[in-house]
Amino acid sequence: MGCVGDRGCCKNPQNQHLPAPPMKPLLLVLIPMSEHSLAQLHERFELQHAPTAAQRADAIPTHGARIQAVLTNGTTGLRADEIDAMPQLGLACALGAGYENLALDHARARGIVLANGAGTNDDCVADHALALLLATVRAIPQFDRACRQGVWRDALPMRPQLAHKRLGILGLGTIGRKIAQRGLAFDLAVGYHNRSPRAELPYRYFDTLQALAQWSDVLVVAAPGGAGTKHLIDAAVLKALGPNGFLVNIARGSVVDTEALARALRAGELGGAGLDVYESEPLPPAALMELPNVVLTPHVAGTSPEAAEASLQCFLENAALHFAGQPVRTPI
Repeated sequence: MGCVGDRGCCKNPQNQHLPAPPMKPLLLVLIPMSEHSLAQLHERFELQHAPTAAQRADAIPTHGARIQAVLTNGTTGLRADEIDAMPQLGLACALGAGYENLALDHARARGIVLANGAGTNDDCVADHALALLLATVRAIPQFDRACRQGVWRDALPMRPQLAHKRLGILGLGTIGRKIAQRGLAFDLAVGYHNRSPRAELPYRYFDTLQALAQWSDVLVVAAPGGAGTKHLIDAAVLKALGPNGFLVNIARGSVVDTEALARALRAGELGGAGLDVYESEPLPPAALMELPNVVLTPHVAGTSPEAAEASLQCFLENAALHFAGQPVRTPI
């Protein structure tokens, strides 16, 4: 996800103007990264790359006493006991915008600086949200399969158009706002539910999620993960969205009650769903796999060569600032 609130973001990183620290600090990387990215990190850090559970379990006890920085993401996170095993840790960063599985309070109590990749992949995620929305409403995967099987349009049901529908957005942060902008290009009316209304924006605000769902033809989830948003999309919200409604989730799988969604889709109480994220990640959502009115992608909404490079440069800038004794640009 993209920039949160009015905090800064790394749209235009300037880390190339900041000197590298005189001695390379030890960086623990807990997520898979390309050789190109690792090579860039190696220019500034001594690296320990531990993207698997086994490597992670070995790296922290072995190297924890010297680790000064950690690079992770919201899904992989960083636990409190791991923080305790790294007495020199001064910087913990999430490569993307999400940070729901980082032990934030524990890190703050230690005085550890926290940062994320706010603003580095918001366009990519918003693009994917619209792609999922179109694919779901227009049944693109189903029509593709039919075409390959020689089934012509006269034997297939017509699908609704997206234009002139009502687009509801749960979470109007940077990504939510970019989804709204893209919705306007499709002549969609835009409404949203947020923790508080954004008076500076022209979209219709709903003070409850259920009211938003009842108004919406299509509902896009762009809210952060974590305990505070777990299963916000439940059976009642899906019922309010209705049999002609569509749900898209490009945020976090935990926001949607998977079993409630499966029941609604099976019963014809929801028109369809497009999901990039699921509660069962990295396993696909078993309850949804056989349903014809679901479009699934493997948590790729925020990934593109452009977004990956921007996220890496954002981390490098934050790290350079931190080790130069300056505030990071995108603090959590």
